[in-house]
Amino acid sequence: MTMVDIVGVGESDQVGILPDKSTLQLMAEAARNALLEAGLLPRDVDGIFTADLSARDVAEYLGIRPSYMDGTSVGGSSFVMQLGHAAAALQANLCRVALIVHGESGRSGVGLPSISTGPQSPEAAFERSIGHFSPIGSYAMACSRHMHLYGTTRRHLAEVAVAARQWAMHNPRALKRDPLSIDEVLQAKLVAWPFGRLDCCLVTDAGGAVILTRADMARDLRLRPIRLLGHGEATDHSIISQMPDITSGPGRHSAERAFRMAGVDRSDIDVAQIYDSFTYTALVSLEDIGFCQPGEGGDFVSNGRIAPGGAFPMNTSGGGLSYTHPGMFGIFTIIEGVRQLRADFQGPRQVANVELALVHGTGGTMSTTGTAILART
Repeated sequence: MTMVDIVGVGESDQVGILPDKSTLQLMAEAARNALLEAGLLPRDVDGIFTADLSARDVAEYLGIRPSYMDGTSVGGSSFVMQLGHAAAALQANLCRVALIVHGESGRSGVGLPSISTGPQSPEAAFERSIGHFSPIGSYAMACSRHMHLYGTTRRHLAEVAVAARQWAMHNPRALKRDPLSIDEVLQAKLVAWPFGRLDCCLVTDAGGAVILTRADMARDLRLRPIRLLGHGEATDHSIISQMPDITSGPGRHSAERAFRMAGVDRSDIDVAQIYDSFTYTALVSLEDIGFCQPGEGGDFVSNGRIAPGGAFPMNTSGGGLSYTHPGMFGIFTIIEGVRQLRADFQGPRQVANVELALVHGTGGTMSTTGTAILART
């Protein structure tokens, strides 16, 4: 099988609160920055992968004439899943340079497409119609069940938020960089039990982009390429009332596929970037991926294990809880994973001797997941 490499990543020029930039502008900046990093031009791109905004419309805005387009849009997991889609297109010679790009003016709402659930959707018909508020209500309900079954506590959840903030303090682009304590998380205003305000992701404006090519082309480009070693995607429900097991999501399937393809074990992973729309999302994902057993996520994240200096470095950018979260965060897990593998950072943010990174996205109400294993070449 032809190997596929990531040859460039980029964010929008700024991330955070940007009322003067539209969704398309954020995407264009991220794409330009990723192309510059790779030493490529827009005319080199012939495969484009987007979510929410039409691939056709984005291609036109960027001045790209693609031979291959993918508009998979299933929430925050879309972009990790598109790593696998891009690899398949590259291996089949359907394109030579694949651009995965996303941007959202999620905080400022400039040029943001409507993503409201239509009246004929299962969510509208069977959940919203009886007053259920998603996504926070769905995640809160799932978390409550996990707490009941396994003894998971709000303090366990707070460990995730505090660790993310400790990483964000080393990221100059993170929106939230002030010190954060367990007690502050526990005392924050309640949003939907058991989640307080600091258990919930940020709402920001941001763009991100990832460029992939076949490995034989990657050798001639500007930076050290990062190998896509394995990938998997999965879904097992759409709305929370139809979730087969409310305390375990499809990540158990996408992760198994990714590890099997990569031919590595969980213990081989040096750094993990795991979607954290809520503190619980990250905690239960650790269980689903197989880093710990069901019900053990709370203990796994405790005592600084996932924080700087801990045994399991996770979400080293600060994640969606403290770095940025424009609405769909998955592309930023890829960007951070690549940068850790290239050893781009100085100081405490850089994990030492990273050879393998896991990136994992979650979409919907824990409905869809994409998992990928990235390797230093």
